[in-house]
Amino acid sequence: MTNTSTAQAMQDRSHAYDPATRPALFDGVLSRRAIAFLFDVVMITALVAAASVFVAILGVLTFGLGWLLYGILAPLVAISYTALTLGGSQAATPGMRLMGLEMRLWYGAKPYLLLAIMHSLLFWFIHVVFTPFMLLVALFSKRGQLLHDMILGSVIVDRDALYHDQR
Repeated sequence: MTNTSTAQAMQDRSHAYDPATRPALFDGVLSRRAIAFLFDVVMITALVAAASVFVAILGVLTFGLGWLLYGILAPLVAISYTALTLGGSQAATPGMRLMGLEMRLWYGAKPYLLLAIMHSLLFWFIHVVFTPFMLLVALFSKRGQLLHDMILGSVIVDRDALYHDQR
């Protein structure tokens, strides 16, 4: 297959989650996603606090060398938390599960671990650098996608509506 025919084949595929034909998948997703984010931040903070105790003990045992881990502790915990939960079987962080949300790829599959890691890295990078722009993109997106969702081809949907449609 040539590059032209590959590009044409990709354009011919329809998006699995069309808001025009399946609007229930996107009802209230953006606001629930914001609440899920706040819940996940609290969970990540608790995990960082617990890991800090471990690093403190490790620092004492290694005569201060272990304390160097404090510099990467928060990003490491946040990225691991998000990547391992999004890339897991439920395709959602605990906050997303609490709010009834699930991540899917544009063609309908659940995310895999490498994509979940990239999603987490892009989220935190874009969040730090382009916070207002990231939120504006979501307000004008038909699927309520944030900038990193669009880049990676992922979408957040209402879990109950998704499984109701599949039955």
